[in-house]
Amino acid sequence: MNADRSDNASRSGARAPLREHVANSVRRYIGDLDGCDVNNLYEIALRELEIPLFVEVLNHCDGNQSRAAAMLGIHRATLRRKLREYGLA
Repeated sequence: MNADRSDNASRSGARAPLREHVANSVRRYIGDLDGCDVNNLYEIALRELEIPLFVEVLNHCDGNQSRAAAMLGIHRATLRRKLREYGLA
């Protein structure tokens, strides 16, 4: 039923909420595991979301970390630490 809703939203010009895109990606990832266990899915999911989120917001803010941090609702020091952790600094 969720897929039908997304298809209908696409055809009508409405935009699916971000959570639907995330749910579809998580569902696909779990399916791709093909029965194998994973013990750190939360950490994997956060990393996979944060990296493109930070990159896109920084691009939108022309690399200005203060503006990007404000847009993300986090402290600039937190953004800088995360960028270093992910090798994006």
